[in-house]
Amino acid sequence: MACVLLGALVLMCAGCGREPQSAGPAARQQTLLLRGLGNEPDSLDPQKARSVQAQDILRDLCETLTSIGRDAAVAPGAAREWTVSADGRTYTFHLRPTLRWSNGDAVVAADFVAGLQRLVSPATASPYAEVVEVIANAHAIITGKQPPASLGVAGPDDTTVVVTLEAPAPYLPALLAHPSTCPIHRPTLAHAGEGFARPGTMISNGAYVLREWVPGSHVLAERNSRYWNDAATHIDVVRYVSVADESAELTRYRADELDISAVVPRGQLDWIRGHLAGELHISPQLATYFYGFNLDRAPFRDHPNLRRALSMVIDRERLTAEVLRAGEQPAYGWVPPGIYAYSPQSFDYRALPLAERIARARRLYAEAGYSAAHPLQFELRYSANEVNSRVAVAVASMWKEALGVEARLTAVEFKSLFADIDRRDVEVFLSNWVADYNDPYTFAQYLKSDFGVNLPHYRSAEYDALVGAAEAATDLGKRRALLEQAERVALRDHPLIPIYFFVSKHLVKPRVTGWYDNVLNVFYSKDLGLSVGPRTAAPAAH
Repeated sequence: MACVLLGALVLMCAGCGREPQSAGPAARQQTLLLRGLGNEPDSLDPQKARSVQAQDILRDLCETLTSIGRDAAVAPGAAREWTVSADGRTYTFHLRPTLRWSNGDAVVAADFVAGLQRLVSPATASPYAEVVEVIANAHAIITGKQPPASLGVAGPDDTTVVVTLEAPAPYLPALLAHPSTCPIHRPTLAHAGEGFARPGTMISNGAYVLREWVPGSHVLAERNSRYWNDAATHIDVVRYVSVADESAELTRYRADELDISAVVPRGQLDWIRGHLAGELHISPQLATYFYGFNLDRAPFRDHPNLRRALSMVIDRERLTAEVLRAGEQPAYGWVPPGIYAYSPQSFDYRALPLAERIARARRLYAEAGYSAAHPLQFELRYSANEVNSRVAVAVASMWKEALGVEARLTAVEFKSLFADIDRRDVEVFLSNWVADYNDPYTFAQYLKSDFGVNLPHYRSAEYDALVGAAEAATDLGKRRALLEQAERVALRDHPLIPIYFFVSKHLVKPRVTGWYDNVLNVFYSKDLGLSVGPRTAAPAAH
């Protein structure tokens, strides 16, 4: 049953689930934003969540020291301003004086210190712990050599957070907009332990409060009246709707059960462009879709040329033009175009005609011991949805036709894929990396040996040394050159196969006001509004 909304009337139909906990006569007039989520979030614990879906929700629930502006540039968040020392190693953040948690407690500097200490603590086992390794002593804490209290973060008073770095990091303010750096309401964590981020328990400092999570259905968040800028918030309730299948999400959007879609099904782009062109938003995004190798075991662990052969025969231009069809760009490198102050690198075979690439790949394939009589066999595991299936079928066909490779295609649930990769129960797997901030280091760090979400488990002393030198570089030109050299090393080694660079794709109802696109594909629900008007379903597709 569709959730019917006449003007601002919401939360009355049975198909919408139960009302927010604070529901009463007045709550029935609250404005409700129905926001498509795609896959279900893996966690709403800010220090443990790893999926894009979880981080989208957490940006509404938690406010970090900084935020991401409409143009994807760093902007003030809980901190109204900050300064940096002359040597670039000490940042001082000044909090807004009126910050409050959703229960009325004051938000103080110690809450941010606690969040960052929890992030790097081995007891937390955060997949994002290494993202802040540039903070003094972070690496030693993550590896168990020092206690979390030794992290280079301090709150000399309630409104000041001082961050001391191992080396200059001009991207630090942007990094601190990442949800993993959210502050912690310390009394709730002490009382509830690992359950502190559950509905009814979680205390928020962002624009919204977590009220409900129905697995496989939706997450519900209510406006936080104690948020410092609540007067500028226009949406009272946000329902994040989990619909993993792209076509099913479009169906719900057309039935007026969603205001914003998470994605757009490529198979219906022509119809969408013909009927919903004014509601279609496609924009470049700093994200790379790739197939990763399990480098912990045979056959790929010791055979970079075999990995290279599989990459060489993929016709990325054909994939983007005929399968994806939404403006995605073929990926012949790891770092996407458009990243700030960087020249993305490419495989050394990018300029070769496809026929020549295939011929060279066949030689590498034979040298690795494979042939028509003894074909390479492996499983390609990916999360089940329409686009992943279409790409997998196309790539497997290219491997078969060019090399004789027999790839078994296995589609699993999104959460199951994460668990399979963590257990190393995969051979080749689908993943993607979405920039956490607009700086090449967010991609360079991913392939470091000690980075928690380096899913292929790529380990290269040469690569680590180059990225480490870039971290320590005070000259921005030298830093850029080192990071570009590091990318060339990774592309030489082929720990993964970049397939294409993303574009963000959303359908947005005309009633949604304040919408914006940016290269990080980040938007906050608090920035949006809903104009008064009836919901009307889109015309049927033919």
